[in-house]
Amino acid sequence: MEAKLAFAKDSPPLSIISAAKIAGVSLTIDPSLASGAAPTLHLSSGDFIHGINTILRYIARVASVSNFYGKDAIQASHVDQWLEYAPVILSGSEFEPACSFLDGYLASRTFLVSYSLTIADVAVWSNIAGTGQRWESLRRSKKYENLVRWFNSISLEYAGTLDEVISAYVGKRGIGKSPAPSLKEKVHDLKENTSGPEVDLPGAKVGEVCVRFAPEPSGYLHIGHAKAGLLNKYFAERYKGRLIVRFDDTNPSKESNEFVENVLKDIETLGIKYDVVTYTSDYFPKLMEMAENLIKEGKAYVDDTPKEQMRKERMDGVESKCRNNTVQENLALWREMVNGTERGMQCCVRGKLDMQDPNKSLRDPVYYRCNTDPHHRVGSKYKVYPTYDFACPFVDAFEGVTHALRSSEYHDRNAQYYRILQDMGLRRVEIYEFSRLNMVYTLLSKRKLLWFVQNKKVDDWTDPRFPTVQGIVRRGLKIEALIQFILEQGASKNLNLMEWDKLWTINKKIIDPVCPRHTAVLTDQRVLLTLTNGPKEPFIKILPRHKKYEGAGKKATTFTNRIWLEHADASVISIGQEVTLMDWGNAIVKEIKTENGIITQLIGELHLEG
Repeated sequence: MEAKLAFAKDSPPLSIISAAKIAGVSLTIDPSLASGAAPTLHLSSGDFIHGINTILRYIARVASVSNFYGKDAIQASHVDQWLEYAPVILSGSEFEPACSFLDGYLASRTFLVSYSLTIADVAVWSNIAGTGQRWESLRRSKKYENLVRWFNSISLEYAGTLDEVISAYVGKRGIGKSPAPSLKEKVHDLKENTSGPEVDLPGAKVGEVCVRFAPEPSGYLHIGHAKAGLLNKYFAERYKGRLIVRFDDTNPSKESNEFVENVLKDIETLGIKYDVVTYTSDYFPKLMEMAENLIKEGKAYVDDTPKEQMRKERMDGVESKCRNNTVQENLALWREMVNGTERGMQCCVRGKLDMQDPNKSLRDPVYYRCNTDPHHRVGSKYKVYPTYDFACPFVDAFEGVTHALRSSEYHDRNAQYYRILQDMGLRRVEIYEFSRLNMVYTLLSKRKLLWFVQNKKVDDWTDPRFPTVQGIVRRGLKIEALIQFILEQGASKNLNLMEWDKLWTINKKIIDPVCPRHTAVLTDQRVLLTLTNGPKEPFIKILPRHKKYEGAGKKATTFTNRIWLEHADASVISIGQEVTLMDWGNAIVKEIKTENGIITQLIGELHLEG
């Protein structure tokens, strides 16, 4: 089997590359994805697989190594648990607790699951090796003898294979990080890269560009819309042009003023400065006039074919029985539609393009359809409404848009967009494509998100579990992090499935210097440290919430002779060891009490001069 593995250059999936080499799976390496994108495995069959663990499971199933995914379903479930755990090792503060846990677990085991090497061993081994010098220091210290024994055993068994991977992808500072550059290299890089990469709009001239951000008011903006909005903002500012915010309000059944108000609120939150707000509904009279003109010119016709039959005929390239109706017949039916009569409600207006075109979007698309629901802006004035495909090119041209930014999911409809402009006799508007933003394990369909709201699965559109702008901000995301995350991807046309971890890492860098510090201990398996020479009466000190940022304020901290510790911390302490108590001083552990092999209490004494 041959396959291509695509990933971001700054985060090579060490576990996948190592597993593939051990399993005998041939990989072509393609480190071209955007920073933060999940790895993708492209198979020779044309299929592809997203995500580290999904790819690892696939490799385990096709591996030449026996029982690489365990020998039965129970062992496979244990392998899955280890795959979920493995990323914890790379999360910085969890590294040493993870090493301690693994050391205890491997005390009487040769492998993580059963009695032979599995994909679980490779994933955990790779993530440990991926920490670079940090692991090498621990390895030499002999602090975790069982873990080191297990690690060395795998390293020796697959010496040539794994050495090659480590030398290629792991620097002293960890996965994807080469040794720190010298000052001379840094200065050279600054001179060479005085600004970030820029993306050009075809045929754009400074001062003459006009772009538009055109959300449908059928929901709140989500993280995918944020990318489109920010890219439009970027090009408008770069070319000193205009940015129009236009509400594509052509479907009264889905739209409301609530959505309009909250979309504008989200646009303001994103820092998008626009020149004017318009509505497609502002152009309804002109759009109706254009539709009637196209009917008179023989470029459109009224069709009463049932919906399912029409869909099948379009797929099969079969012309409608109404396609060759006379102009007079079409105009008569058009008036029935405009008046919302029973006969008119059975009809729609279709463009007369090309029913034999291989591009099915050109097979007589629908331009107008009836809808008697009241519109949130114009009430019940109209009984017919244009489709997005018909209204968008018309309004773009009419408003002076020079470049229409559209996600690449609309690629097949670009030809339709240009053909409709041509039939209307309007000037050409350049389409510029960018890749849609997709997040792992995340729904970005407004229709599906609406289902969660309507069925009370979430509080509302601002629920912190939702990928809406208001949802993720409520969850704790700084809008600067979202902007940085999206702009780092640029206007790439490559389809990317992005990891949320990348976004939250950027967010942490922004809030860490100013975020107040508070202390808590997990209730489960907490351990009591009793200080025999501690204060008889508790006392309180006022301490800063952030040692390097006064703006975080102060907090009251209680000092007493009984202190709760995290179980993970207590489990790595030994008798006679001197430890530091945060904001107080040192203490020496004199006794460790256990119950059924589990640490329940530590007894020690303060050694503040330590």
